[in-house]
Amino acid sequence: MTIKAVQMNSFGPASKVAYCAELPDPTSPEPDEIIVDIAAFPINPADLLTIEGKYAAKPPLPYTPGAEAVGHVSDVGSAIENFRIGDLVMLLSRENWTQKRKVKAAELLKIDIDSDNLFQLAMLKVNPATAALMLRNYIELKPGDWIIQDAANSGVGHCVIRLAAKSGVKTINVVRRENLITPLQAIGADAVLISAGNLAEQVNQITGGDGVRLAIDAVAGQTSLELASCLADGGVMVNYGMLSGEPCMVMPDWIVFRHVTLTGFWLATQLRDMPREQIESLYKELINDISNGVLDVPIAATYSIDDIKDALEHAGRENRSGKVLVLPNDAA
Repeated sequence: MTIKAVQMNSFGPASKVAYCAELPDPTSPEPDEIIVDIAAFPINPADLLTIEGKYAAKPPLPYTPGAEAVGHVSDVGSAIENFRIGDLVMLLSRENWTQKRKVKAAELLKIDIDSDNLFQLAMLKVNPATAALMLRNYIELKPGDWIIQDAANSGVGHCVIRLAAKSGVKTINVVRRENLITPLQAIGADAVLISAGNLAEQVNQITGGDGVRLAIDAVAGQTSLELASCLADGGVMVNYGMLSGEPCMVMPDWIVFRHVTLTGFWLATQLRDMPREQIESLYKELINDISNGVLDVPIAATYSIDDIKDALEHAGRENRSGKVLVLPNDAA
């Protein structure tokens, strides 16, 4: 028996080097293991960078990518007490782009809500948690405070807008296309600006000269310099992405005299250092936000795992209208 999984034997453009492979079916779990049938997984920018060999570390080859996925428990080891066949679960580990996974119980998080939100739950692990932790871990934001972010139409960007609005925090959202303004305003964005050289001036007008306390940067390069120029004294810029491929930029006098801080965020290290009960509490809150409609990320398309090359090509397009998901156990 075999299953289908995405594999790569070399690093390079994702739609070129990744392919759908036949691998041995993971059966007969050990006493402390669980087998999960993967229902859906999204393609994130970090996944594309991993396949290209440009992310945090190059994994050993051959490799199955995939930072996140959800699925249903199909078999449990004899020592497992907290999971049962049929449970909806989120994978906390990687290498999830496959039809079936055999993992330790500690690598799973049970999802106790209706699976009608399956596609949103497939995107639960990375983007909502990234947005939530960046909003709460660096600056104590109060209702009425302003923040700014670039790449506002991304999955993280949508989550930032929605979670900030839930808390009464106001968002200024920087995008590159005018046709994104109305859709972002519709989900709660307080202001949407087209990236331009006079960003600080526009932000000062919006905030009454107060500036912003937190800047969230996924682009780096010149864009990060523009975001940092909008910070109030003592403000923090958090970088979580490298879409431009350029260094983060901030003027040294802002750091020295205005006490502006530049720092980085990586969800992997955040989750690694969090106690299990905090992880469960974080995701329980975010699951409720999905269930209540607070979190809802647009979906551009869904694909079969057989069509992974097409899915990867779509996910790499600059003008996507939402997230690309793969349903590995749906027939092509």
